[in-house]
Amino acid sequence: MEKHIQEKHSVTRVRHPLKLRLITVRKTERIAPHMLRVTFAGESLQDFVSASHDDHVKLFFPAPGQAAPILPSLSETGPEYPEGAIRPSMRDYTPSSYDPVAGELVIDFALHGDGLAASWAEQAAPGQVIGAGGPRGSFVVSDDFDWYLLIGDETALPAIGRRLAELPVGARAIVIAEVADAGEEINLPSEAEVSLTWLHRNGEPAGYPQRLEGAVRALALPAGEGYVWAAAELSVIGAIRKVLVDEHGINKKRIRAASYWKHGAVAHHSALED
Repeated sequence: MEKHIQEKHSVTRVRHPLKLRLITVRKTERIAPHMLRVTFAGESLQDFVSASHDDHVKLFFPAPGQAAPILPSLSETGPEYPEGAIRPSMRDYTPSSYDPVAGELVIDFALHGDGLAASWAEQAAPGQVIGAGGPRGSFVVSDDFDWYLLIGDETALPAIGRRLAELPVGARAIVIAEVADAGEEINLPSEAEVSLTWLHRNGEPAGYPQRLEGAVRALALPAGEGYVWAAAELSVIGAIRKVLVDEHGINKKRIRAASYWKHGAVAHHSALED
């Protein structure tokens, strides 16, 4: 990882050497009816680096009948698989935490529908092996902003939870999180001063703007210089970003907005920038 010195109210991009690893399930824990926490271990994690709360690793899932996925080798022209190898399916996930002493990487899986990763997580058991690549880089936001606004649906909860856990005493965070119902709320511990609002769909479908957009529009933001992080379905995050810029007057440079999923798309992950 490149060395860097953070300045006041800084946002820094950091690159990491790309490494592919095989990691083994150590334990699983259901932290909400539709959120599963999986703890991975393995000697290959000894040099794992994740410098920001919204980093993502690419997970490689074994094909049916495989004990472990076949990982590519890395070359100057890109990943290369052995001839005839079954290429694994891949999805992007946020490292919820990494403990270098215990050698444990924690990843939370939102169990929404019958997608590849959710289906794998539902049956995950100690001893099972998957692959992990990255993070390739980190978007590091300093801890000295006057306030932080964190917005998202359940797919964003791992990143929101990690950000809250890493904020220091004296920091101020405002969180707006949408989940299916009150039973899906999870514990989000933090040493920071946190104002947390849960929004419940209560039977309505996920991925539509009205709840999060309305809550963001109604916000009375604190004085001072803040930073906004938001992630949800593509149309939702676009609507939220527009409210933040057009109605709250927040500089686009102080907003990091990402689409973690999109209606009708598989394995969608993108940042909203212009």
